Formats: sequence, C-alpha cells, structure tokens
Amino acid sequence: MGSVTLNPQIANADPNPNNVNTKTPYRIYIGYDPKEDVAYEVCRYSILKRSSIPVEIIPIKQSELREKKYYWRERGKLESTEFSFTRFLTPFLAGYEGWAMFVDCDFLYLGDIKELFDLTDDKYAVMCVQHDYTPKETTKMDGAVQTVYPRKNWSSMVLYNCGHPKNKVLSPEVVNKESGAFLHRFMWLEDDEIGSVPFVWNFLVGHNQVVKDDPNTYPKAIHYTLGGPWFEAWKDCEFGDLWLKELEECKKVEKEKDQKVE
Repeated sequence: MGSVTLNPQIANADPNPNNVNTKTPYRIYIGYDPKEDVAYEVCRYSILKRSSIPVEIIPIKQSELREKKYYWRERGKLESTEFSFTRFLTPFLAGYEGWAMFVDCDFLYLGDIKELFDLTDDKYAVMCVQHDYTPKETTKMDGAVQTVYPRKNWSSMVLYNCGHPKNKVLSPEVVNKESGAFLHRFMWLEDDEIGSVPFVWNFLVGHNQVVKDDPNTYPKAIHYTLGGPWFEAWKDCEFGDLWLKELEECKKVEKEKDQKVE
C-alpha cells in the first residue's frame, strides 16, 4: 500500500538553502485545527527552517479525512482539537511503510529534525517522550477541558515505525471506534514496544525545566500544551517570545515568496 495523499507540503521551497540532500523525504504529519491555523504554519516553518534532511510536511485535516471516508466518528465533548483522534491514522496515511512522525501543531522546533529521526530504532513500534505528567490546570488553550489520564502527552509527538506489524491495528475502522484510553495510552502495544526519546523533543511549557549550564535540558521542541501565544490569554506564556519571533520571521518569508511570484 502506498501512502495516502493529504495535500502534502514538501520541502522543495525549503527556507533552509543548505538542504541539498536528495534522500527520500521524511514524512511529518502535523495535527491541523482551523482555529489554530497560525500555530500550524509556525510549527511547519520551524521544522523546515532547521532541517538538514529533506522532509515532507502533511497537515492532518479532519475535513479531508471525512471527504475520503477515512474518518467518520462524531466529535466528543472532551476533544480539545480536531486531531484528538485523527493523529492515530498516521501509519495508515503513510501506507504502513517506513518511519513517519506525528506532532501536534502547538510545537515550536528549535533543533534539527534529523537528530530526532537519527534516534529511530526498528525494534520499537513507536517512540516518544514518556512524560510523567499530571496537569494542575482544569482548562487549557481557549477554555477546553483539561483531561488527566496515564501517559498524558505521550501521543502529542510520536515517531511511528509504520511497517511494524502491531501498527497495522491502527486501521480507519479501529481509529473510528476505539476509546480515547485505548489510543492515547498505546494499548495496542506492549510496553517494550514503546521506545523513549529525550524530553527535550517534547518540552512541556510549565512542566519541564531548563537547568542552567546543562545542555541536555535545553529544549529542541517546545510544546505549548496549555496554550500558546496565538491565544490572547497566553500571549505572555513562557517561551512565548520565541514563538512570536518565529511568527514574524515566517510572515516575512511568506511575504517575500508572494512578491517573487508577482
């Protein structure tokens, strides 16, 4: 089975001029929600800007998945975004072949994505940051209910070994009917099939801490899990200034592109 096309944005127009590697692009699926379009654009830009390898960015848009009959479940009251469940279609969309990454749109990448893909190990079905995290807040983002469950935030950034036999469980039928607990807790897998990556690749704002003079704690991907600067209430959040700076740069690059087209 070949990968399923969902309006991919390949790094041909990569803002990194040094990216001349001709290897097959690594596939990165970003969760998309119309109310967080700007977050998606900044996340995408931050990955492309720093990547030293070719990558293919594919937004996971629920509307497209519904049109293609890949997704049909009704939205539950506790789903804070449109990609709460669609994220688990990543191996299916990738044709159950090779490695692919899913990431929430509320991330800002500060590191080269090559370093993350270099950590992949074929003995695992998935790899992620294995947070031990219980949020104190009862709401997040734009007033959405904050839910608490085991393995909280593990599914927000996942490297999927799409060809692993266990991941073939994640068919559209299963993703559309299974519970949030089954999916977000990776209950289709055994514990030893879940690999770990350093927390700096899913650095939770308000939870993880930078330790002075310890480079191993410096974030490579900042996750604004409670809410980011694109929401008025979170304009002044920790690391918000970095995201706003990236937004301005992203806008500038897009404007220059548009002027060249004209």
